[in-house]
Amino acid sequence: MDMNDILEQWLRRYGVVDKDKINQENVATKNYTDKSFLMNMKPDATLDLHGLHQDEAYQKLEHFIGDCVRRGFKKVMIIHGKGIHTTGADPVLGELVRKFIENDKRCGMSGHPKANRDGGSGSTWIILKNN
Repeated sequence: MDMNDILEQWLRRYGVVDKDKINQENVATKNYTDKSFLMNMKPDATLDLHGLHQDEAYQKLEHFIGDCVRRGFKKVMIIHGKGIHTTGADPVLGELVRKFIENDKRCGMSGHPKANRDGGSGSTWIILKNN
């Protein structure tokens, strides 16, 4: 038996381990559990709910979150506005988004961007649970 046969036999028996890939996966897993990393990462997708009625906004939000989870996205941004153009009622879309996040098991941690240029209190980021 020559050396190539021995090596081939060993590889078939024990396989190949890609240590670089394992290291990258470990770093990604660690990052996704680090709160500050998650808060500062850019969203994978954004949904703008401006101008929609509550029922339309809820349907779009439901579809958007489902699609993002299927695609394996980790962080999304929902733009709901601050309600400054609402007349005759309290702003409703921000409250709708908050309740949606609280009641949907696909949604994890959430918050508002720190910078006003990123929407401030008029937008909400969500970390998705991709189980």
